Amino acid sequence: MWDKFLFKRIDNSPLLIFRIFFGILISMECYGAILTGWVKRTLIDPQFTFTFIGFEWLQPLPGNGMYLYFFIMGTLGLCIALGYKYRFSIISFALMWTAVYLMQKTSYNNHYYLLILISFIMIFLPAERGYAVDAHRNPTIRSGSMPAYVKWVIVFQLFIVYTYAAVAKMYGDWLDFRFIEVLMAPKASYPIIGGLLQLSWVHVVIGLVGILFDLLIIPALLWKPTRIMAFVVAIFFHLFNSIVFQIGIFPYLSIAFMVFFFEPKTIGRLFFRKSIPFQGNDFHIPSYRNGIVTALAIYFLIQLALPIRHHFIPDDVLWTEEGHRMSWRMMLRSRTGTISFKVVDKDDGSFKIIGLEDYLTKNQRRKVVAYPDFIWQFAQRLKKEAAEKGQDVGVYVTARLSINGKPLRMFIDPKVDLAAEPWDHFSHHQWILPSPKQLSN
Repeated sequence: MWDKFLFKRIDNSPLLIFRIFFGILISMECYGAILTGWVKRTLIDPQFTFTFIGFEWLQPLPGNGMYLYFFIMGTLGLCIALGYKYRFSIISFALMWTAVYLMQKTSYNNHYYLLILISFIMIFLPAERGYAVDAHRNPTIRSGSMPAYVKWVIVFQLFIVYTYAAVAKMYGDWLDFRFIEVLMAPKASYPIIGGLLQLSWVHVVIGLVGILFDLLIIPALLWKPTRIMAFVVAIFFHLFNSIVFQIGIFPYLSIAFMVFFFEPKTIGRLFFRKSIPFQGNDFHIPSYRNGIVTALAIYFLIQLALPIRHHFIPDDVLWTEEGHRMSWRMMLRSRTGTISFKVVDKDDGSFKIIGLEDYLTKNQRRKVVAYPDFIWQFAQRLKKEAAEKGQDVGVYVTARLSINGKPLRMFIDPKVDLAAEPWDHFSHHQWILPSPKQLSN
């Protein structure tokens, strides 16, 4: 039964049109990062970048090299859309995009992580078999069908994303709409809708729709009687997010994914009018069937496990941030605070208070005051700088944190020398003080 489900041959029109949409969108993301100044603000202006811990060896190219880097990625996106040297283009983009993701996290966004996953998935999919330069130049690879697992890999990945996003919203500040108020406050100056977004009943609607949409959209798209209605709701939902939150290509990528939920003949009729829909009903089990099934099982076990890892780490992830990233915890909290770094010379006991503006950009300072891994990394940076001058120092931090506009509370143990502390990706760090009870009220 599973072999027939996974390896049945189906029309590949959804995959082909998604490849085109995907290529165009990632091209726009990369070129747009240059034109909007994102590359300059994030990768060129800073004295140093906050990498994912363990990837400090991944650093931006010197000078204006990152402009060229993003231009190349944008061009690879166009090659993917055209199906030109597809395998080389998608592998190159996946590796280059992953490197950018790991070399900086000041501008962390869930859709950057999703792009990594989809890019690597697309490496293994036969997306160049039609309406592609590769298929035109080598007709022997042309095909009108694909194994069914191609569709279900994408669908299940989206199901994981949306379901975990819905579950993550089921906490106090979202359910009493307190966070929605915090989230919408900066939007008050928006033309036409700014005032509307400050109304309490609008916060209720946004909060409820946010959970229900994430929880139900995939089942609703899969079930034919609700598919059209779900499609219309999804269009409105993602355009609303695009306008209000200005989160780049993510809403449009989400819309592009919906081609996998409609009948292939419908997609073919809309986008490939001259094509003849694949009519076969056979299935072919390849010799490497066990390899495919094993790889998919391992991949999805990891995808199911990563978002719940914070349950195995003491204290509240909303406070500690331990296990937050790569868990589809999207737009869930606002973190603000105050912080002071004291560097103490271990030889003579002298100390100095660090001015963050001497080291960090505005965006970096916002992260350092509120995120423990940024705090630890900056302490390590200060230790390294002192060591280069021949000094042995300790770095002590006094930090207070506010979640979702609540009163500031002590966040970091000021008696701990963070320069001497190790980092563990899967354990709790005792120098993060316990979360205040009010977080769960």
